[in-house]
Amino acid sequence: MQPQTASLESAADRDARIRDAQNAVIKRMRASPENARSTIRTEGRVDEGLTCHVSQGRFETVMDLGFAMGGDCAGPSPGYFARAAIAGCVTIAIKMLAAREGLRFESVAVAVETDFDDSALFGIGIASAAPFETRISIDVTTDAEGTIVKDIVDRVLEMDPWFLALRDPQNVATSIALQPAT
Repeated sequence: MQPQTASLESAADRDARIRDAQNAVIKRMRASPENARSTIRTEGRVDEGLTCHVSQGRFETVMDLGFAMGGDCAGPSPGYFARAAIAGCVTIAIKMLAAREGLRFESVAVAVETDFDDSALFGIGIASAAPFETRISIDVTTDAEGTIVKDIVDRVLEMDPWFLALRDPQNVATSIALQPAT
């Protein structure tokens, strides 16, 4: 279905399409669990200035810093995209699970707030550059009972990859390759 025709679907039809698509994926994964593992590569590149061009498959985006930090303000900061990844992933996952469970969540809104000591970004002081607190608020518009909504949200937070990447320590490997300047 083309995105422009999706708005012609009723809410029930769209939820049914979401549920059916997910159930098909779940069926394939159960039949071949080894095929459920994946590696996704995203690449970022900064040449002149601080503007970073990021690509993954057919998608591209631009990140930059504001003028006060020496950037050209050509796009949102990397922190914007980190918070957007969490907000988007949690929001979509809640809608997905609700649809799969046959529940109508009219809307889901997720806000992510992070507190920083910005001086740590420059190595000033002893604080870490990592956020020292992150708050996530979730607003759900639905006629479903509160206990059902809480169950859906709790289950999502135990399986949402970007929420878990924020919450849980993980192995991170790095490598460095030097290229000669031209």
